[in-house]
Amino acid sequence: MGVTDPTGPVMDRDEVDRALARLGAEHEAIESSLLALQDHAGRRLLEGAELTGTTKERWTAAEASITLLWTYFDAYTATLRSAREVRARRRWSSREDLVELTELLRGESVTVAGSATATANAPTLLSAAGRLSQRFTLAALVDRMNELYASSLDMVVTADAVWSALPARIDLLAAELQRTRKLAHSVGVRPGEHPSGDDLERITRTLTKLREDVVSDPLAFWVPAPGSSAPGGGRPDTTVYDREARALEEVRREIDAVLTVRQDAEQRLVKLRDVLSRADRTLAEARAARGEVLAKIAATEVPVVSGPPTALQEQLATAAEYRRQAQWHRLSPLLESLEEKAEDELLRARESLTAVTAPLAVRAELRGRLDAYKAKVARHGLAEDPFLIERYDAARRMLWSAPCDLRVAEQTVLRYQQAAAELLGGPRVPEQGGPQDRRGSGQP
Repeated sequence: MGVTDPTGPVMDRDEVDRALARLGAEHEAIESSLLALQDHAGRRLLEGAELTGTTKERWTAAEASITLLWTYFDAYTATLRSAREVRARRRWSSREDLVELTELLRGESVTVAGSATATANAPTLLSAAGRLSQRFTLAALVDRMNELYASSLDMVVTADAVWSALPARIDLLAAELQRTRKLAHSVGVRPGEHPSGDDLERITRTLTKLREDVVSDPLAFWVPAPGSSAPGGGRPDTTVYDREARALEEVRREIDAVLTVRQDAEQRLVKLRDVLSRADRTLAEARAARGEVLAKIAATEVPVVSGPPTALQEQLATAAEYRRQAQWHRLSPLLESLEEKAEDELLRARESLTAVTAPLAVRAELRGRLDAYKAKVARHGLAEDPFLIERYDAARRMLWSAPCDLRVAEQTVLRYQQAAAELLGGPRVPEQGGPQDRRGSGQP
């Protein structure tokens, strides 16, 4: 078999027929792919869009690549047609026919005359710098078309994926934003008057700008998949959208809280008035008790009782005014603050009452202890014992006199207890704070 340079051995008839069949199938596949790219929704959108930024730059290059693709395909088609015509000259191809077919099918037989514009705008690695025409083998031309097709399809698919995902989601969020704004306005949450109103304005501006940017520069919102070489490998970047969606959800929760306030504001105000009223009554009781303690108990430090909190009453009046004026957005945080402060105030009043009446409680405990021992002595038949009567009367005078010295009274009660314990034969009652005397019989 002869050799032709640089295509190698001359192809025989069977090799030519197999090559033509393969190239014909390849031609149909390329044509189908190019037509699909031509009809792709993303490409049609790109052609009619006012693009900016990265998308504009890449689409300019992609358009040049697609134009070049058709130029290459036309040249490929012409060469394949020429090869088929040579093969159809005679049933049994001559030596000259086979040499010509070998040159067409394996040699640099494809000449592509490209426009200066297409060559200049096509990707650098795919264009022949400074040349308006190029020569290719059919195999090299197919490789070049595959590269151009992959880069163009990737750009088209990526833009279409972003446009299919983000604008619709932004529109849905914008519709929800409008409903939230109307609801916020109805409860007095407005820009400049409430933080949530300001948040709604900011979210509105951000979503409007985001949609404009997504429509004009979709490729700026694309995150390529690491290591993926497939066209359109990656996902839309929803970072800004997700952030604003979370912000809107927080505003909705705030509006819900304001609506809840509107529904039960009167009930909460009534409860607040009740709590503050109970705190005032408790403080009044503590003040009265302090006077009683000072009059009836001697040598005792009694804490001072403060007056009712006028600041809370003023805030309560402000809350009532907010309710009358339907300023729910201002009423909501004020009620929450007042409820906490009112409970604290009631607790403080109760603690004051407990601290003030502690001496009276001590006196009552001593009186109870004295009477309990007297009853115990009576059960054992010692009620008429002169010594016990003397001790009892001394303790009783101390506890029922005013002012009562609690320290002295406690000692007199203790002495009565000790005397009763000795007569009853039980263990000796220990001195205040002292150890127990266990020298007795140990009987209770």
